Amino acid sequence: MLRYLTAGETHGKCLVAIVEGMPSNVYIDIEEINEQLALRQSGYGRGGRMKIEKDRVEILSGVRDRKTLGSPIALKIENKDWENWQHIMSDGEIVPERAVTKPRPGHADLTGALKYEHGDIRNVLERASARETAIRVAVGSLVRQLIKQFDIEIISHVKELGEVKSSAGWQDENFLKNREKSQLRCADPAAEEKMIAYIDRMKKCGDSVGGIFEVIVTGLPAGLGSYVQWDRKLDGKIAGSLMSLQAIKGVEFGLGFDSARRPGSKVHDEIFYSDKHGFIHETNYAGGLEGSMTNGEPLVVRAAMKPIPTLYTPLRSVDMITKEPYEASVERSDVCAVPAASVVGEAIVAWEIACAFVEKFGGDSLEELRNNYRHYSEQINRRVFRRI
Repeated sequence: MLRYLTAGETHGKCLVAIVEGMPSNVYIDIEEINEQLALRQSGYGRGGRMKIEKDRVEILSGVRDRKTLGSPIALKIENKDWENWQHIMSDGEIVPERAVTKPRPGHADLTGALKYEHGDIRNVLERASARETAIRVAVGSLVRQLIKQFDIEIISHVKELGEVKSSAGWQDENFLKNREKSQLRCADPAAEEKMIAYIDRMKKCGDSVGGIFEVIVTGLPAGLGSYVQWDRKLDGKIAGSLMSLQAIKGVEFGLGFDSARRPGSKVHDEIFYSDKHGFIHETNYAGGLEGSMTNGEPLVVRAAMKPIPTLYTPLRSVDMITKEPYEASVERSDVCAVPAASVVGEAIVAWEIACAFVEKFGGDSLEELRNNYRHYSEQINRRVFRRI
C-alpha cells in the first residue's frame, strides 16, 4: 500500500513529505521531479513569489544509487523566502504587529481560525496556502516514475480560462507541440491569445481568474479500482484527491455533466471485439472508467478551479478582534494559477493511479510487480467466456 504525509508552511523553513510503500529497484531521476516543480511555478498570471522560489527537491532517505530501497522515502523542498520571514514564522514568540485578523472571503482564514481557536489568521493561511502543492508535485512525480515502467503516461492542458474556451483536444496532431509553446499550457494558440488578454483585463481590475484543466492518462490496463465497496472506487478516489487541491470546486470524467443532458444512446460506449485487441470501445464517453474501474481506454478527467480568493481590490470582511468592517487583507498572490493547477493535477492523478496499480498487482520490488502485471495481462488477453 502506498501512502504519504506532508508538512510545512508557505513561509516556513521547508516543505517535507514521507512516502511509504514504494517498491524497491525503481530508478529515480531527480531532475524529472525538478522539471515538474519548475512547471508548477510557470504560467502567465503568476505572482511575485515565483520569482523568489526556485523549487528543487532533496531526497533524504529511501533512495540509493538512484534506485528506491523499498523503505520510506523522505523528500524536502526548501523555502527560499524563509530568510525574509523567519522573524515572523520562527517557533519563538509571535510578532504582535504582524498578526493577521482580517479574514479573506473564499479562503480558509475565518473557518480555520474558529476551528483551531487562532487569534492570528497567519496560523491558518500558512498551511492552507497552495504553496503546499509543491511537495505534492514532488510526491506525484516520484510515483510517476514507477508507473512509467508500465508505459502509463499522463498529460494535461488548460481547457477553459474565465470566459475563454480552448477547442484543442489531446489527440490533435500538434497538441503537445502547441501546449509546450504556450504560457498557459493551452494547446489552442488562438484561445491562448484571448486568455492572456482576459488575464490582463482582470489584473487591471484587481481581480483574479479561474478555469478548467483536463488530465489524460494513457496505457492503463482494465481493472484498476473496484465496484465492490464505496471506498475502493477509483473515480471516487481520483475525484476526492483532485477536490483536495486548493480552489477546486468540481470534477468530472469523460462527458461529465454533459452526460445528464444527453439520451442514454449518446452516453454509453458500445463494446466490440477484435482478435488483435480483444474487447474495445470505439468511443470514450465514460472517460476510461466504467463501474469505477479502468476499462482500458484513456482516463479523461477535468477539474474546475475557482478564482484565487486573494484580490488586490479586496472584498469586504470583518476584523476578527474588533468586529469592525474592513476590506480583507492582501497577501502576495497570483492573478491566475490554472496552468500550475494542471501540473499539480497530473501529480495527484499519478498518485492515485500508482496506488491502484500497487494495490492490484502487489509486490515489494519492481521485478515482482512486473511479474504480477505480466501474468494478469496474459490472463485477460486469453480470457474466454462461456455460457453458464
